Amino acid sequence: REAVSLCVVIDGLLCYRGPMVMKLWTMMVAFYIYMGAGNGQDITTLNNGEWWWPEWLRLNFLQWSALADAVLWVCLEVLFLVYKAWQRGPSLCWRSPGLLTMVAALEHLLNACFSAGGFLWVYSQANFLRKPMVCGQSDTGVCDDPRAATLDTMMQTLQPCICYWVARIVIFIIMTRRKFPIFIRGKPGKRRFKDSNIQQELLANFVWVSILMSCIFVEVQFLFPSTRGIDFNTLCGLKFQQSVFGLPQQVGPCSEESNVLSSDCVSCLSAVVVAQSLIFLTCLVDIYFMFYIYAAIVGSIMGSNRHLNNLKNTSVPIDLRPGVGKEAKLFEETFGPHWQYVWRAMVKQLLEESYLSPRLADSLAGAARCSLDEHVAVGQKDSKREKAINLKKFPDVASERLAFFFHSLMWIKSPSGPARGMKFNSETDALTGKDFDHGSVPSLTMIIPAYNEAVVPSAEFLRSGALREDAMNQNPDNQVGVGDLTNPPVGDGMNSNIGFIISQFPDEWIFLTERLFSEGKIENNSSHMLYKQFMHCTLRPEMVGEVRLWAMFRTQSVGKTVVGALQYGRALATVPKIRQYYQTRPEKRIPEDHCEVILAHQTYGQDAPEGDPENDDAVRMLMARYSMDSLFLVFDLNPASNAHVRGLVNDFLNARRGYGIGAFKYGSIKCRWDPARQDISVLAVLPRMHPLRLGVGDFKTQGKACNQLNGLRFATGHYVQALDCNMGVFIGEGFKVPYVLRVFMPFEKKNRGAPRCRYLGFREHIFTAREGTVGKCHASAEWTFGTIYQRFLSGMGTRMHYGHPDFVDGFWVRNRGGMSKSSPVVNLSEDIFAGYNVRMREEGSPHIDALEFEKGRESTFNAASNFFSKISGGSIAVMRSRDNHLLCERIGIFQSWSFYFTSVAFYLSNLIIDISIYLYVLLFVMFTLANIDLAKLHALGSTFSTEWVMSMGIFSIFPQLLEMILEFGALKAFREVFGLIPAATFFFIFQNKNISSSMKEGATTGIAKYFFTGRPMANQHQTWRDIYVTYWKSHYKPAFTLMLIYIVYQVLVHQTFQGALPMVLIVISFVSWIITPILFSPFPRWPLIEQDIREFSAFINGVAGKDESEVFEVERRGKSAKVRTLWECGLAAQISEWSDTSMEVLILKFVLDFTLTAYIMTVIPAEILDFLWIYIVVLSFNSLLLLLYLLSNLSNIILNLQTVGWLLALPVGKLVLGNRVMLPSIGSRLPELIISFAVFLRALQVAKQAYLIACKAAYYARTCSGSSQNIARRHYFEAIRRAHLYFQQHQVDMAEAYFLMLSNTVVSLLLMVFDRICGNTHTWWLLNREMARTNWGEQYLLKSPPQMESDQQREGSNYTSEVGSDYSWDEDGGMGTNRPLLQGRTPMTVTPEVSPNLGSPTGTSRSLGTMRSQGYAR
Repeated sequence: REAVSLCVVIDGLLCYRGPMVMKLWTMMVAFYIYMGAGNGQDITTLNNGEWWWPEWLRLNFLQWSALADAVLWVCLEVLFLVYKAWQRGPSLCWRSPGLLTMVAALEHLLNACFSAGGFLWVYSQANFLRKPMVCGQSDTGVCDDPRAATLDTMMQTLQPCICYWVARIVIFIIMTRRKFPIFIRGKPGKRRFKDSNIQQELLANFVWVSILMSCIFVEVQFLFPSTRGIDFNTLCGLKFQQSVFGLPQQVGPCSEESNVLSSDCVSCLSAVVVAQSLIFLTCLVDIYFMFYIYAAIVGSIMGSNRHLNNLKNTSVPIDLRPGVGKEAKLFEETFGPHWQYVWRAMVKQLLEESYLSPRLADSLAGAARCSLDEHVAVGQKDSKREKAINLKKFPDVASERLAFFFHSLMWIKSPSGPARGMKFNSETDALTGKDFDHGSVPSLTMIIPAYNEAVVPSAEFLRSGALREDAMNQNPDNQVGVGDLTNPPVGDGMNSNIGFIISQFPDEWIFLTERLFSEGKIENNSSHMLYKQFMHCTLRPEMVGEVRLWAMFRTQSVGKTVVGALQYGRALATVPKIRQYYQTRPEKRIPEDHCEVILAHQTYGQDAPEGDPENDDAVRMLMARYSMDSLFLVFDLNPASNAHVRGLVNDFLNARRGYGIGAFKYGSIKCRWDPARQDISVLAVLPRMHPLRLGVGDFKTQGKACNQLNGLRFATGHYVQALDCNMGVFIGEGFKVPYVLRVFMPFEKKNRGAPRCRYLGFREHIFTAREGTVGKCHASAEWTFGTIYQRFLSGMGTRMHYGHPDFVDGFWVRNRGGMSKSSPVVNLSEDIFAGYNVRMREEGSPHIDALEFEKGRESTFNAASNFFSKISGGSIAVMRSRDNHLLCERIGIFQSWSFYFTSVAFYLSNLIIDISIYLYVLLFVMFTLANIDLAKLHALGSTFSTEWVMSMGIFSIFPQLLEMILEFGALKAFREVFGLIPAATFFFIFQNKNISSSMKEGATTGIAKYFFTGRPMANQHQTWRDIYVTYWKSHYKPAFTLMLIYIVYQVLVHQTFQGALPMVLIVISFVSWIITPILFSPFPRWPLIEQDIREFSAFINGVAGKDESEVFEVERRGKSAKVRTLWECGLAAQISEWSDTSMEVLILKFVLDFTLTAYIMTVIPAEILDFLWIYIVVLSFNSLLLLLYLLSNLSNIILNLQTVGWLLALPVGKLVLGNRVMLPSIGSRLPELIISFAVFLRALQVAKQAYLIACKAAYYARTCSGSSQNIARRHYFEAIRRAHLYFQQHQVDMAEAYFLMLSNTVVSLLLMVFDRICGNTHTWWLLNREMARTNWGEQYLLKSPPQMESDQQREGSNYTSEVGSDYSWDEDGGMGTNRPLLQGRTPMTVTPEVSPNLGSPTGTSRSLGTMRSQGYAR
């Protein structure tokens, strides 16, 4: 049976019970050490004997900890047996991997019996004594523990618990032992433990033992001292099992039995529970931060062993003088005698994509004594210009690519490289070696799954973005200003989209101009003139195509990914031996037998609404432009396919005299471009019985995984690689791919039956780090994970497949269910299950650092938040999966720690941290209610008496810092990491809350939702409506809750005249949750602020969806996130919660909320609760206003009056409670008013829950009795609608929305003033320096050229780089300055073909603004 909703909590507890129990044991060891640490001259830590000769509290602890452990195991085992019997009951006795066998059930039953018997034995033989008070100062006389007087007496006391602990550890080791195979063997023959990597196992075990010991140190020195004096006896004087814990009796509010239920006693007991819970959660999560530190240290050591020092340091010179230079010799050793062909291809690609100017490209080629002209023989260049290349003088992209390429070549010939200990032979192993055999290059299939992502940015989209209406929400039907404005904006409202792209890459825009001018395609070498001609539609169509291609390579587009994938084939096409092979096979495209690229398009050829003709045209344009490359198209044939596609397939079938297209309903079609017909040509048809995606609604198989499988059916390569549609490849990396693929099957491997690994991971360069602060924050986290973490996990032997572009053994993946799993809901994070598949079959998935592909990440704040929501919701689904259960049960104890941290540890740790924030504030509320001030906490010695200003999250920067020091050098590392800390602090505080909120929602509803990010450009305006819809439930509601608790604490403290902690971290947290989206919104300008205020006000007061007949429309809009008003937003969430959540969970939640509300009323003094009558009277008055609102045809004026009607509490309070409300002053009565109002709102929500549970029970009764389900459902939704209004939920939402509008206005105005006074500092910080240098209120490039070009013109030359020097060479071959780049230039021979369609005025590729409204259907 499938686990539903909160059952995922049980899944997680049972799956990771081994690591959790071990962590609890380390906490016990730490507390045992702490009791003898003598910390703070406390009776708890003094005179408790030595660790080998325990006395008093230590002796008691050894006994009651054994009892607690036995109870824990009884609960775990009973829960395990009951839950598994329910979940696996129908197949309990089947012989199938992963199912609960009778032997395993018997093991757990015996463990439960042993635990219960051990508890009874230890408890019956227990000897607890209370420690005298004087023993806090002395250890003689009465302080001599009689139980530890001699060894015999001590052993008599400890014998039961020692026997229990020894037996427990033995049983634990046996039950958590590693089992072979975990699921099923990945290859024939038995595999024993001795065949595995013993060194890797020992490393993993050593690391985890070290991490656990570090946790013990942290807990002893920092965490447990916080609880000093905070226990039921010392703080509250509670007389309960005093001898068990051994502390002497103290006097407190609970000393008298008659006071146990008093507010002081309950508050004191609650404070102790909250404090202990807070420390307990902190102890659980400290291992997460220790993991950060050890991953940084071990990962950096492994990186140094892999020769990664200065890997991307562009200050290291590159000497390519043939036969002389160090890099030239290394180049020749790794690629053979014709290495200059490789170098020429690399430089030409940088030129074609405008990362270099023509003169720079010619100079780089000349540095290796070769020419960009293929007709000029290698070695005929002038040798006088040969000098070492200083990459610091070149553009960033080109210099980083080249630096990584050269510094990574050492891996090819190193012992840890593809040869794996064998000597690298240049004559046979190098690509251009004398005896190189083309058959040694394994075939590779690269699959690019696509849906409706942008192929090439359209000219229309590039020209748009500068109008104010472009910064508004757009109509889904592309009708400007009419209909539902629910789609995101298409620009920033200040600059054109092409202008913003240019501001990010001004040097590369100038390089494009230089190249087009040198080729004679434009008449003016001014980049500003090229921009104006493009904007005014005066460029020739082919030049429009060049601009669109230039933009394509700098955005996250399908075209960038396809062209990048083709670079490997182009790299192979330059190898002489491979060219000779294809000269004898003219019917094949080079290098078709060695490499193929499959564009697996999910909706190609389908009619609306799934497909789109404009998108199909863009795909055909791409196929036509690269028809000479090994590029194929695979798409899905289904009943929605249009007549043209069906005709092509039918003609193909008829030509082969087979069945016609009517013989099957679904099919997978493989095509290529036919230049003669100027259309795609069908190559293969594979009929299917079922559609590409199975299921309905939320329970539909994942589109991306299904699309990958659709392309995999036609893959012919030995190895397969899947690429996301936001990737790119430098051709220099393509030249290294053949060497990397040898890791699977090294040449010297004698047993050719199976490769050494099934998946092979490598690095990713996040190119969106150049797209503003959001892109840099997101890229820094992704880059750190893809480098030092992956390296560390690979060394531990537990690296998973986390996404593309990993290589995979093609034969193996075709027979193991594909590259990812596609089950609905459970496999939302589809890629990680491929790693599970590898691990369950005892296969390998290593990681190397010698190869790096480019990848994009979200660079706008809302898109980044959606990404984190998706993956965190997917982690909840991971814990429900059968794969996860199977691995947890059979992987082994220390490997289970590694597995925990490779799967869900990051998300669970963030959830625990989020819970601890609320507990921290609640703790001090309870302290205040119990009259425990900071002075008393200080007297007790607790560190709770001081402000916690140091966040453990600071440790998360260590891996990034050490990796940057390793690869870039210390100076750049410190500058980049610490310069990003202010922005990253706000960004990740917000995103960590996003993660915890998504996990809570996924656990409650049982549904992991897919969030479409769209990957828009960094300058896209974020409307306040979109911000509210995205974050109102995940951030704003929790922020108001935390803020209310904080305010309650402050007013309570000021009323009791106690000292108050400022709680800086708490304030930063809820302030960050409110203002961060505005802080990361570009261009705070008054026209945009005024527009947002107007639109958000209309959103708050809109009437759409308020009619009873629209409840189903509201539900539909809520699921598609297309709500039009605040009413629809709140009501859709209520409908989703009360319809998707099971009845059991709703009842459980109601019971917990009711209990908590009753508890709060018990804790709060009766004098405060008297003020509840005020709000009951105000509610009665508001009910009259609500009736008037309904009778007045839903007048917004009356609804707003009802919302502010709660301000009548003061005058009404005087009528209800008399002068008590005003005396001695209103300010002194604010605590009562605020606290009672908070309690009243909570009681109102509990009443609403009771009402809706009764309505849902009636709905179930009606459906079971045979009534119409649609009618019953409509009545149930109407009841939810009434509750949303009558129980004041909508009114509260309105008040919060108005507060947010005020907050957004204030923050935006402050940013606007700051930006205006400080010279666009916010724009520089958030976007880039080029945009910040634009005059205030002026559109970029509207009146003046790029600032970099203007600087060069002022200095008297054509162009100066951003680093301040011209990229030209002097007469001696060195770098010169201030030289006109066009001097003596001859036209280049590089003239890439341009399709007429690509250069059309509007273009045939689909507009990004249109595509942004559609997501990958998963």
